[in-house]
Amino acid sequence: MRPLRHRDFRRLWLAGLISDSGDWLLLVALPILVYQLTGSSLQTSFAFLIELAPAVLLGPVAGHLADRWDRRRLLVTVVTVQAAALLPLLFVHDRGDLPILYAVIAVEAAALAVFGPARNALLPTLIPAAELVPANALLGFGQNAGRLVGGPLGGLLLAVSGLPVIVAVDLVTFLAAGLLIAGVAGGAREAADPQTSGGGSLGGRRVWSALGVAALCGTAQGVFVVLFVVWVARELGGGAAETGLLRGVQAIGAIALGLLLAVARRAPAPGTLIAAGAGAFGLLSLAVWNGPLVTTALPVYVALFILVGAPGVVMITGLVSLLQQETADGARGKVFGVFGAVFEGSSGAGMLAAGLLADRLGVVALLNGQALLYLTAAATAMALLRPAKPHATTATPDKPHAANTTPDKPHAANATPAGPNPATATAPPRPAKPHPVASGEAAGVAGVRTPAENANWSGPVIREPACQGDTVHPD
Repeated sequence: MRPLRHRDFRRLWLAGLISDSGDWLLLVALPILVYQLTGSSLQTSFAFLIELAPAVLLGPVAGHLADRWDRRRLLVTVVTVQAAALLPLLFVHDRGDLPILYAVIAVEAAALAVFGPARNALLPTLIPAAELVPANALLGFGQNAGRLVGGPLGGLLLAVSGLPVIVAVDLVTFLAAGLLIAGVAGGAREAADPQTSGGGSLGGRRVWSALGVAALCGTAQGVFVVLFVVWVARELGGGAAETGLLRGVQAIGAIALGLLLAVARRAPAPGTLIAAGAGAFGLLSLAVWNGPLVTTALPVYVALFILVGAPGVVMITGLVSLLQQETADGARGKVFGVFGAVFEGSSGAGMLAAGLLADRLGVVALLNGQALLYLTAAATAMALLRPAKPHATTATPDKPHAANTTPDKPHAANATPAGPNPATATAPPRPAKPHPVASGEAAGVAGVRTPAENANWSGPVIREPACQGDTVHPD
């Protein structure tokens, strides 16, 4: 819980928890209302597609805004827009008012597409670099807690009190979040933080590797979203109650692991988290999808889906932390905007593939393919996200190998491009450069070490979610 010692982070975290609860309250209730007004599954699926589209279309634009504008003010503006966009819902009474519903869903989803990159880009300016992993774990905990509270509450309020009460409750959550964020100072650490002193390019190897992992996991998520309900019905003989139960209990595992990462004395490095989370996802998914060959007892699958929630928060925490570490402050919003667009876009591709291929290849076969996507993501993380180890045999006390200086500047933009070994290549002599300690260059680096700077650690995701609004499921 070290990050909670910082006042600005506490305010940002609490604002996120409140805002996420409001997001889930609304984005669960509105599709239900669409179905109640129309009785059409097509119209309801259209509501979900409207939620998905803004993250894909607006991701790069949202990232640009997060890099060009004051992030604190941008976040306050976003939640204010979300609050104002609720008011037209008071005029929704029957099927003829569907355009109002769709417009509100689109505006709220677009606001979320801006909120995520701005918050993730702001976070490293509020805490020391060494606390990024536990801080992101706490944000993941808040997102899942908001889902656990807001999702069921949205359905309950819609059934008991109707849409006006939902509007009133959601309005309070957005206004409270805006007041908390307005009190964040922000930005003071960035000037003194060597972790963000260089870079700015989106082209670093580790950043592109993380985006590749996000694409694999997003595709797997899309397959799951389409086929999960069918799998429960065909393989377990369950209905809406069983489907809702299995989806809901995933939050238990996610909350537990989020808290564990937040309180750990020494959090694993982001690359380790990505590989472990994706690998556990793949193995658990294989066990779940093929479990009906052994048993269809519901308690077994409740236990399995609780476990499935844990790798999600581990993997997302790793991805977000790595991207924060590997990009400079001026490009961080852009990176997270692209990250959101990649994940949501690949999720849409997975949904489309599942819809087209399920009847031809079979539901279980496709879900096994989904599990293999997670295992491929784990292999990618293990192969590409680990920092290069120094070559001890080529280093001398007077002339260290160039590779030995890399951990002190882990940003992708500062990494030496692939090419001849600088220690062995023939080059004209260079002018002597003052020793970094003598010149003061290393003073900041020595004081703030990140997990990525240890040889045994690697370098991070939503809405988060993962999409920001959802955990990456077995899913």
